[in-house]
Amino acid sequence: MPATPHPELAAEVAELLRQSQQANAALMRGDIHHYLGLITHSDDYTLMSPFGGTPTHGPQITSERWEDIGRFFSNGSLTQELVQSYASTDMVVLATIERAHVEVGGLPAQAWSLRVTLVYCREGSGWRLAHRHADPLVNGISLEHAAALARDPETCTAPEHASPGVALEV
Repeated sequence: MPATPHPELAAEVAELLRQSQQANAALMRGDIHHYLGLITHSDDYTLMSPFGGTPTHGPQITSERWEDIGRFFSNGSLTQELVQSYASTDMVVLATIERAHVEVGGLPAQAWSLRVTLVYCREGSGWRLAHRHADPLVNGISLEHAAALARDPETCTAPEHASPGVALEV
């Protein structure tokens, strides 16, 4: 694991990394209850889904929504690679690559690799996940592809962008 600026927090960072890997592996199996048993979310949790769209905030994720998220994934496995960690007394940031092989949203099982940033904040004696941002750009894309994704479909008049796609929120 890359060094963190506060060596006294190394064990806590390692534990957050382990919990993150186990929780997201459970999620890839569709086991939302195990996921939620391992990760505590802050009240103002923000989720920036790998499918884009408007970020989701803690109060919007009801128990029914968590159940939907659990059903969205099935039969998966996950490994997690730490890119970098940053730690201070009250905040830990983990930049990771999650490599899953999973059925997502009814699609056949396939490789799903995501670049993920996790922000944990200390609350009392524990850590709560305050932010997750994921994107599927592990393998990189061309400038043209990035530009096409970044265009605002409401203002773009090119024929290939005349009808915007549906953004999935997980």
